[in-house]
Amino acid sequence: MPSNKKEGIIFGLFMCFGMVFIMTTYNTALHGFADFNIGSALIQFVITFVVAFVVESLVEPKARKLALSFPYNKSKQINIILAIAFCMVPSMVLIMSIYGIILKSTLIGIEGSYFMEYLKTIGLNIIVALPAQLLIVGPISRWLLVNFVKPSTTQKPELKVI
Repeated sequence: MPSNKKEGIIFGLFMCFGMVFIMTTYNTALHGFADFNIGSALIQFVITFVVAFVVESLVEPKARKLALSFPYNKSKQINIILAIAFCMVPSMVLIMSIYGIILKSTLIGIEGSYFMEYLKTIGLNIIVALPAQLLIVGPISRWLLVNFVKPSTTQKPELKVI
């Protein structure tokens, strides 16, 4: 878990990258690869990543505050991680599904009611986003944070110059 602002930003970048990658791949597969090309996929990924990072930056503090307000055993870090994930993922799905509807209507169009399409999109996204967060992106992001960002707590031996 991040312990300062810098680590929080880096952790958020890891999480956003992983979730945007998985959800973009999933949603592209749902709508078919017929019109897929690398150039537009990269542009769409970058724009979606920026939008998701901004949304995550706004949602995360509120989700964390809500998660920490629930009565549960906070002495175990896994409980805190799960509580935050269960507050964060549904919030992100609700907001990013709006973005997805806008993107879909721009790229391929929407038949019928936007509201019904939004509800369908929420359902389709939550079933992938929550397991992806809990089982793939969250653990990998925490591992990357601990192994590559956080300074080691053990002291490295000093090199003696002769």
